[in-house]
Amino acid sequence: MNKIIIVTLVLLNVLQVTAQRKPINDVSPDPSGVKAISGDWFINGKKNFSTSIKDQQQTNTCWSFSTTSLVESEAYKNKLGVLDLSEMYVVRKIYLEKASNYLLRQGRAQFSEGGLGHDVIHAISTYGAITQSAYKGLTSGQQTYQHSEMFADLKRYVDSTLKSRKPAIFQDWKPGFERILDHYLGALPNQFSYNNVKYSPNEFASKFLKFNESDYVNITSFQHHPYYKPFIIEVPDNFSNGAYYNLPLEEMIRVTETALQNGHTILWDADVSNNGFNGKIGMGMHLAASDELVEHMNPDFKEATWNADIRQKLFENFTTQDDHLMHIVGIEKTKEGKTFFIVKNSWGTDGEYNGYVHVSEAYFAINTIGLVVPKDAINLPLLQKLKLDK
Repeated sequence: MNKIIIVTLVLLNVLQVTAQRKPINDVSPDPSGVKAISGDWFINGKKNFSTSIKDQQQTNTCWSFSTTSLVESEAYKNKLGVLDLSEMYVVRKIYLEKASNYLLRQGRAQFSEGGLGHDVIHAISTYGAITQSAYKGLTSGQQTYQHSEMFADLKRYVDSTLKSRKPAIFQDWKPGFERILDHYLGALPNQFSYNNVKYSPNEFASKFLKFNESDYVNITSFQHHPYYKPFIIEVPDNFSNGAYYNLPLEEMIRVTETALQNGHTILWDADVSNNGFNGKIGMGMHLAASDELVEHMNPDFKEATWNADIRQKLFENFTTQDDHLMHIVGIEKTKEGKTFFIVKNSWGTDGEYNGYVHVSEAYFAINTIGLVVPKDAINLPLLQKLKLDK
């Protein structure tokens, strides 16, 4: 998803966007929870395990960072220990798929850095996974991720391939494309060691992670398609035509809450370019469009009305768009009974809550584009209604 969003000077000051140049930190477990807001706002909070905050830096790869974090949390829940998987391995594989799609569609398709959560699930299922220590996606001497120059080179390459119209060049485009990836991200290893065992990426996914694409379910809620059936969600970064199961809004919220209460975490695709999302103070609340962004928002701040009709209207007039993907890791309530979600971001540890954001149920309801939910987190009656096996 596009995280280098130029919106207004106000939003640029508030959203701690990816134009940050920080060293990439090692990942350590964060088992105990996120710092509470002032220690007084929330009661009955529950935060599930997640690895520590990372920084996607100057890239539009939140889709890989957030979904990789989800996979790491599920691995921990399945007693595989604390993992640090390479986001850039997946990014590299999806960039190749994007290029192939763009060429086969003769340039009439999206070719950008953005993606969605199901792309990561598909990539791990198809190409395997690799640890961060084995593939950082940085060349010698690099300390930060910066993909704008690389992607410009990739775009020039696929466009020149299309313009050539020479069959030999068109049929053999991948080596040149991969050379560009090697130049910016480093060459891929064929094997790597983990716990003194050698794996190929596919072996690691199948034998160690025991990864199965069908263990994850894409969920959304919109009125322009039938409920309880899948549809291809209409957002620009859905280049791979991923299908999402469509639930009524209240049911999508219940699925999210129940999953979190039962120890699972969820991938969240949402709009964050409105005036209610404030990365600096670590809050996301559903404000009226006429409200100015409030620097000192707190959980008791009055929120605007929300329902499925309003949600649909905002999606269809392009107010709500798929700006950013994050990882929902917990749930909490205020003393007044308002529900909030604890969200792990990938913009580094800046902000009031060290890289976490507290998002109200109202904000979630209005601004959610889609979710990736572990199948084990969904109750059997709903799975049967969706015609999915347990």
